[in-house]
Order: sequence, then structure tokens, then C-alpha cells
Amino acid sequence: MHRRQLLAGGAGLGALIATHPQRALAAPAKRLGHDGFPMPQPARTLPQPLLVQDPSRTLLERGWRFHEGDVVPPMPDTHNATYLSVKAGNALGAAAMTFDDSDWKAVRLPHDWAAAQPFLETANVSQGYRPRGIAWYRRTLQLDPADRGKTIELHFDGIATNATIWVNGSTVAHNWSGYNSVHIDLTPFARFGDETNVIAIRVDANAMEGWWYEGAGLYRHAWLVRRAPVAIVTDGVHCDPRKGEDGRWQVPVTATLANTGRDPASVTVEALLLDPDGKTVASGRADASVPVLQQAEATLKLDAGNSQLWSVETPTLYTVVTRVLRDGSPVDERRTPVGFRTIRFDADRGFFLNDQPVKLKGVCLHQDHAGVGVAVPDALIAWRLERLKAMGCNAIRCTHNAPNAELLDLCDRMGFLVMDENRHFNPAPDYMEQLEWLVRRDRNHPSVILWSVFNEEPMQGTEAGVEMVRRMAATVHRLDGARPVTAAMNGSFYDPVNVSTVVDVMGFNYYQADYDRFHQLNPTKPITSSEDTSAFETRGAYESIPAGHVITSYDEEAASWGGTHRDTWREIAKRPFVAGGFVWTGFDYHGEPTPYDWPTIASFFGILDLCGFPKTAFDIHRAHWIDDEAVVGIAPHWTWPGREGQTIPVFVSSNAETVLLRLNGRDLGVQKVDRIMGNEWQVPYQPGRIEALAMRGGKVVATAVHETAGAPVALRLTPARTVMAGDGEDVQPITVDAIDARGRHVPTVNQMAQFTVEGAEIIGVGNGDPNSHEPEHGDRRSLFNGLAQLIVRAAPGKGTITLSATADGLKPARLTISRLATQAPPQVPVTPPTMTIGEWRRSPAMAERPDPAIAPPDGDNNSWAFVRSGTPTRPEASAGWRVYRAAFRPWKRVGAEGGTIRFDSIGGTAELWLDGQKLATKASAAPGPLVADIPAGTGPRRVALLVSAPANSPSGILGKVTVTTR
Repeated sequence: MHRRQLLAGGAGLGALIATHPQRALAAPAKRLGHDGFPMPQPARTLPQPLLVQDPSRTLLERGWRFHEGDVVPPMPDTHNATYLSVKAGNALGAAAMTFDDSDWKAVRLPHDWAAAQPFLETANVSQGYRPRGIAWYRRTLQLDPADRGKTIELHFDGIATNATIWVNGSTVAHNWSGYNSVHIDLTPFARFGDETNVIAIRVDANAMEGWWYEGAGLYRHAWLVRRAPVAIVTDGVHCDPRKGEDGRWQVPVTATLANTGRDPASVTVEALLLDPDGKTVASGRADASVPVLQQAEATLKLDAGNSQLWSVETPTLYTVVTRVLRDGSPVDERRTPVGFRTIRFDADRGFFLNDQPVKLKGVCLHQDHAGVGVAVPDALIAWRLERLKAMGCNAIRCTHNAPNAELLDLCDRMGFLVMDENRHFNPAPDYMEQLEWLVRRDRNHPSVILWSVFNEEPMQGTEAGVEMVRRMAATVHRLDGARPVTAAMNGSFYDPVNVSTVVDVMGFNYYQADYDRFHQLNPTKPITSSEDTSAFETRGAYESIPAGHVITSYDEEAASWGGTHRDTWREIAKRPFVAGGFVWTGFDYHGEPTPYDWPTIASFFGILDLCGFPKTAFDIHRAHWIDDEAVVGIAPHWTWPGREGQTIPVFVSSNAETVLLRLNGRDLGVQKVDRIMGNEWQVPYQPGRIEALAMRGGKVVATAVHETAGAPVALRLTPARTVMAGDGEDVQPITVDAIDARGRHVPTVNQMAQFTVEGAEIIGVGNGDPNSHEPEHGDRRSLFNGLAQLIVRAAPGKGTITLSATADGLKPARLTISRLATQAPPQVPVTPPTMTIGEWRRSPAMAERPDPAIAPPDGDNNSWAFVRSGTPTRPEASAGWRVYRAAFRPWKRVGAEGGTIRFDSIGGTAELWLDGQKLATKASAAPGPLVADIPAGTGPRRVALLVSAPANSPSGILGKVTVTTR
């Protein structure tokens, strides 16, 4: 291909936007122009909810409080304070139950605090120049007394990065990765009714696991799980279908059960196979005995017969319903989507799905998006996958870590093939546990076809590396015997000792010149490209300007280790023994700013930019990968004022037979389509209309058009959908562009725009510029080469969402979206944080009224009992006195202004003393409240409650004790 004249400019809109300015983004869309604007109108339907796999889970995402920065606990100042500080329930500082978080920021999960950070040259380059650091989260939680006796868990789907978690002042978990779920057995720590539970989480995001932007905080979903005492454990159903030698399908079901009750239990496990219409097509039962505080397995098989197959084109899903029956009644249930398909990798012919060869047309994905960082909402994940599907992509490599569970649910539903990748190359127990978790969680997904145990590890050519892979692969195969194991290697393929000898499928990261040699030396080893390309493009730019960190979108530049999109796919496509490839990357991502560093803060690798706006590479891959419809794309746009008469390279991508280029009605020649490398014309620029007509048998089957735009006169807002769910969860991206007087997109506008919204909230903004330092949270963003994006989340309830966009000198844009009444997913109710005094010292019984100042000597942890609010003192044969003592440090406002102390119920007559001053008395011996004002004071404050208990009656502090503002 001839070297092109390089041009600078903005992004062109899709082939049809010039003549049909009202056509806009849709989800899903089959026909897209090269910038992503498809032919259909915006979708008028709501996104399909993700499948519910575990009805015992409830979202725990509202009511969190957040503090950026560490909170260093005070050092104990006495021996007794030190003694108590290391006891269960007595955590210090921000982990303490009584800690004052009233001035912390209220946030909802998922939450990535790094996404709101400024870009600083002193911050880590790989993390995108955003500081991360340490932060804390806290939440108060009330549990229904009806849940007493159940198995109760907390699930955090992802915390970036290292985390320590406390519940009610006790450490319950340490976690060493930002990519695995954290499952906490809350049962032994739980408090019910009026007694609140306090969750405190310290997150250390200074720890880095990757060389890309990883975010910070509780960035995936969080759940409260409540199950029967005997129930299926989390990720405890394995039901991946198998095809027998007779051609009939079976679903082997293994359910792992646990028993938190006090007695051994005999249960029955029932499994039902439901077809796509919900009809039961098979069922089975198995009995199991579950010992106390142990696990047991129940196994059975379902005969599925001749089931509909799951494939990329028709991703048909069945559902396995697994129930636990106790005394004939169901006490637990899971619903697991499954797909019937066979997979195999052949050393000579590549990958086979359902015994048909399928080339893996894949991309590598990191998990962040403009505006939201790594806290990507489910609906936005779906939208990103729809963009890839419209490009002809059929495979995704999760780089280099376990993905959101929701991404795999969507891949099952949409028909993607997934390489599921482990983060840490380490068979030590902590890290092997992460690998086991990954396989257990994901092994039922029909989309998952390959496990990757590492990416580009320096030990890949060593004896130690081989031994590490052997152990990790054996663990994978023990948990899942249906899928092969690979490792993404970037060298050492021919070393006498290397890990390719102990994996099932050889994964090449780049090194395309080695495909043939490796295949010749290892003729029985299947091969795939696990990572390839690493080409550079700035969306909408057609000239490389090194000083400005701008790279042409003509697909001419790539990393030294990679190749252009066209050169790379040519090598993969012509070799049947290479199963396929995974382009680095599907989308641009924050961090790893290659080939430039500061002020560049993101990558140039993406086929689509940070916002999901396609680059020229998008059309290149449409031509490579789409077979069932005709496609054509044209680059660049056709708005080049001042360049009249200058030659502009025009690049056309198509999968047709021939393509005709036409300018202002004048034919510029017909070329035979080069589907891999594309076609090029050198065209003297003349304003007007340029169009590419793709033909088969001389008949036009697809057309791409650009028209020269005039001066911008107005903004335009284009949604992905014209309706949103009024569930408080649904999100969608809105595209912002500028148009001329005829409604045509102007691809050269780089102007600041400001946004307002009613009936929704803006959760992020972006424009795809890898060099932009504008905030990604807020209500304003510059257009970059003609485009910007805001992401909105709908408010609850039925109504209307109204958005507006303004910019100096341009007519404002206004957009109305319908918000439909939709049932919101269940959320654990928010419990407002309340200062409670829960821990008390109780004196022995005394016959006479004691001095209020009486207290156990410092260090005496034996003669006075430790008791909690709400715990009655047992009745005694004769009346007597007891003293209850506690110390507390009032929350800031109470300390400054004073407040109120309330005992919900006290049994017996009582006197309340604070810091040696009597505040109130209770005259009646019958159980009842006691309320008193407390003066200002920053504490610590010391409370003494003198209780005179009548004979043979429960006494003491019978209910909750709270301190509030007046």
C-alpha cells in the first residue's frame, strides 16, 4: 500500500449520518458507520434484565459512607486499653463500631474513587497518572430477627485493591486482589433487631496488580446473602452440559451443601432443566446428609436428549433450577443458565464449536470506561458488548483478570466466546484460592471456552515456571474437566524447558513470525493468538503529530512488538491451524499510555476509543469479520476547508467483491476489494459528497457516504435508547456532537459543552481524547474531533428525563427520554448511622445503693462482667443494686452542641450519671425508657447507670442505648 499523505482533523460520522442526520446510536445495532452511528433509530425498548442466579442475594449498595485517606487508630494509652484493644469486637479507629463517620461522604456502590482524581504528573504512569492511595468505607446494617438462625453472608464482587474488612469491631477478612470476590460468613458475627451491625472496610489502592488503570474502592456489586441453615454454598452448583457418545445430552449436576445449624441434616437436592420457554424437559433428585458446620455434595444427572445448541449466532440458553428440599419443602434455590455446545481445539484446523470450525475474531478488554472508571454499570457493559458484536467480534479475552460476573452473563446471552484469565501467576495457597474461585464461579458459562493461567510471565521459560503451571493447570482440570488451559506467552517457546509443554493450547502474544515454526516443531499442539496487533490510532485524526501525541487513524502505526490491524489479521486468517486472535484492544483504556507518556493518560490501542466511539480500525475489522451482510466504510471524513485541490488518501474497507468511489457524482474508479488490506484512492479534495459503493455481481449492496459540513450552528444529543427503566439503576451513554445548518455532523469541532439533566443524574463524561485532562465527573466536557459523551442514570419511577447541552455560539440541544415505571432490584434498606453505646461493664450485686463513682480498677477484667445493651440481668431472689458503666466519645456535633442519651428500656428503678453529674432518674421499676439531655463536651464521656432491681425480675439495660443530636 502506498504511503498516505497525512492529514489532521476530526472524526467523521457514519456513512449515513450526513444525509440522515436524525439517525443515531442504537443498542443493539447491526449496521454502523465508521464512527458508530448505525442505520436504525435509537432503540425503543428497555435492556433485558440480567438473569437472576441466586434469589437469596440482595444488593447492598446504598447507605455507604466514604472517607478518602487513611484513618490511623489511636494508640492505647494504658495496659488495660491495650488488653481490650486486641480482643474480638474491640477494633480501634475507623473500624470501631462507635466511630464517628457522620461527616463522611455518602456514596452508592459500585464506586471507583480514583475516577474522580485529577491527573498528576507525579502519579504512577501505568495507572494513568491518577493518584489512588488509601480510603475507608463504612455502613450500618440492621438484620431482621426472622433471619436469626439463617446462614448470612456478605459478598463484595470486587475491591480495588487490598482490603481489610471488619464487622462489629472484629476482623472478618483480608483480601489481596482487586479482581476476585470476597465472601464473608457473617453468621457468627451477626446481631439482630435493634442491635445494628457495622461494616468497616479499609482499602489500600496503592497496591498494584497491573500495569494499567485499576481504579480504587468497592467498584463492583455488593450483596447481603440470607439462606436457610442448610443450603447450597456460594458458587456451589456445577452443571455444565456434556454430550454423550450416543449424541444425547446430559447435564451432570453437583451441588455442594453446607450446614450452619446445630444438628446434622438430611436433605434432598432436586434439579430441573428448563428450556428457553421455561418448560421442564428433565428432572432428577438425590439425597444427602450434611454434618454440622461441614459440607457435603449431592450429585445427579439430567437427561436432556436432543437439545437446541448454543452458538455465536444463536446463543440459546436453558436454565438449571437446583433446589434443596428439607422435609419435602424447598429451603434454597439457584437458577443457573447453561448452553449446550461442544468445543475443541485442533492442532491443524483451529477451534471448533459444535463440530464446526469457528475462527476466533476476538478482542482483549480491560474493564474501564470514560467517566466511570472501573465502576462500569451493567447496562454500560451491555452497550459496549453490543458495539463489539456490531463489528463482527465473536470472542473476548478478559485481560488480565477475572471479569465482572455480569459480563459473562451477557456473553452467554449475546453469543461471545471467552478466554477467562487468571491474574496472579502463583500456586501458593492465597493465590491458588483465587484461581479456584475463578473456575468455580465461571465454569457453567457456555461462553467460556478457555482458561488462561497467566499473561507474559518472565518465568515462562524456567523449570520453576513449568512446575507452577503444572499445579495451576491441575487445579483447573480438577474443577472443570471440559475446557482446556492456556497461558499467554511472549517468548521462550523453544527453550528446552518452557510452559507451552504443560498447557493444552499454546497462546501466542504477538510473535506471528513464529507460528509456522512452532507448528512444525509441535504438530500436535493447538495454537491461538492470545494477544496481537497493538496498533495505534487517535480517533478522528488523519495525521501523526508526535509533538502533540496524535497518531493517524489510517492504520499505519503499531508498537515495535505488534503490527497494524490489517497485517496482523492477514497472518492469522491465512493459517487454519491458528484458532484465531485477540486484538489488543477492543476499547482504549486509561493508563499504560503507549507510545507516549505525560501528558497522555490513556492508550491508543483501541478499535474504539474510551467512550466507545469507533476509529478507522472498526470498519477494517467489520470487513474482516462480518460474513452474513455486506459492509463498507470510508475514511476520512470530507470536511477539509483550505485544502481544496490537495490530494487526500481515501481508504475504503469492505467485504464485497468490488467497490466504486464517487465524488460529487463523478466516478473515480472501481477496484477489486481487498478484504484484508482495504482499498485506497488518491483524491484531490473538492467539497461535496464522497461515497463508496460496495458491489457484488455488479449490484450495489452497501454504501458509505460523507458530505462536507458547513460551520457548526447547533449541538445535538443522541441517545442509545429513547426509553430508560425507572429503577434507579439503568444507565445509558448519550452522544454529543455539533451540526451545521443542514443538520450534518461537523467532525472538526473541539468546543466545550455544558450539560443539565432532570429526571436522571450524570455519572460521567468523556470524549475519547487520550491527552485530555478534563474531569470525568461533572457537567461539562469538550467535544473531541466532533464528539463527546455523557452517561446518565435514570431516577426511580415513571416520568421524563430531560437533558440539555449548551456551548458558546451554538444553538442548545434538548433531548427527552421516557422513564418507565420498572421494578427496582431489591436493595437492603439504608440504616442511618446512629451512635450507640453497646458495651458495658456490670458490677456484682450489692445490697446497698453504691457510690456512682465506683468502678473496677484499671486492668481488672474479671470482677465486673462484660455485657451488651439489650441483655437482661437474670432475676435474683432478693432486691439489690448494680452499676453499669461505659465510656464513649460523642460524635462531633454532639460534642460541640450537646445531645440526648436514650435508653430504650431499663428494668428497675435507675439513676443516670455522666462524668460525675446526675442527669436523670427512673422512678418505676417496670421496664421502660430513660431519656436525658447531655451537655456539650468532646469526651471521652463516662456513663454510670445505677439500677435497683426488684426481686425475681429481669433487670438492667433491656434495649438499645443511643446518643443523638437534640
